[in-house]
Amino acid sequence: MSMFSTRWSGPSRRSGRGDGGLDRFLAQRAGVAGAVVLAVAAVVAVIAPLLIPADALDVTRVTDAPWQAPGAGHWLGTDHTGRSVALLVVEGAGTSLFVGLTAAVLAVGIGTLVGIVSGHFGGLAAGALLRVTDFFLVLPALVLAIALSTVLPRGLGTIVLAIGLTSWPSTARMVRAQTLTIEARPFVERARALGGGHGHVIGRHVLPSVVPLVLVNATLAVASAIVAESTLAFLGLGDPTRISWGAMLHQAQLHGAVPQRAWWFLLPPGLAIVVVVLAFTLVGRALEAVVTPKR
Repeated sequence: MSMFSTRWSGPSRRSGRGDGGLDRFLAQRAGVAGAVVLAVAAVVAVIAPLLIPADALDVTRVTDAPWQAPGAGHWLGTDHTGRSVALLVVEGAGTSLFVGLTAAVLAVGIGTLVGIVSGHFGGLAAGALLRVTDFFLVLPALVLAIALSTVLPRGLGTIVLAIGLTSWPSTARMVRAQTLTIEARPFVERARALGGGHGHVIGRHVLPSVVPLVLVNATLAVASAIVAESTLAFLGLGDPTRISWGAMLHQAQLHGAVPQRAWWFLLPPGLAIVVVVLAFTLVGRALEAVVTPKR
C-alpha cells in the first residue's frame, strides 16, 4: 500500500472543482484496463451465482467424476468431489470481493477517523492515538489477523474484522500528515480567526482535501484485503461454509491436487486473485495520478 505525498492541497485550481478528472483517468490506459476487469469481475460476482443451479456445487448431489481434466463438459475440469472448477471460481468471486471491499472500508474508515482526530485536535488524545498506531505498525498485520481469526468464531465477519482492524495504520498516518498540512495553510487560520469551530474546519477544509487521497488509498486497500483474505483462507482460517478463491487453494493443497497433477484446480483461483488484485492496483495508481497531477 503506497504512501502519498502530503503536499497536495485539494482539487487542482486549473481544473476548477475537479473538472477534467475523468479525462485524466481515461488517459491512464492501465487504469482503464483495470477498471474494465473490475467491472467484469463485479458482474460475474453479482449475476453469475444467480444462474448456477442450486445442486451444482452440492457435494452430496454431484454425479461427475473427480479430477476430470478440462474438456467440453467442464471447461476448467472438476475438483476432488466432482464439482465444476469453473463454477467454483465464479462462486468464489463474490466472497473474495465482498471480504476485500468490506475489510477495506473498515480499515480506511478507522484510519481516516484516527488520522483526522490526531491531526486536528492534538494534545494527549493525539499522543495516545499515535502510540496505538505505532504499535499496530510495528507488529506484522498478517500475524495479528491470523491471531484474531484463530481466537474469534469462524465466519466472514471474523475475517473482515481481522483484516480491517490490522490494516488501518498506514491510512491513519497518511490522513494525519495531510490534515496537518491543510491546517497549516493561511485560509484555515483565517477561518479560525473568524470564529470557525472544529466542525467547520474539518468539514469545509480538511475533508475536501483528505477524501480524494482516502479514495485512492481505499482502492489499494481492497487489493491488500483480497490478498489477506486469500492467505487466511489458504491457511484454513476462512469461513468453512463459503467458497472463496483462497479456500479453493486450501482445498487443492489439502486433497493433493499437486500429486494428482490437477493443475486446473490450482491455476484458475490463483490467476483470479492475481488478475483482480492487479486490476485494483492499476486503478489505484491511475486515481493517484488524477488527484496528484504533475505540475
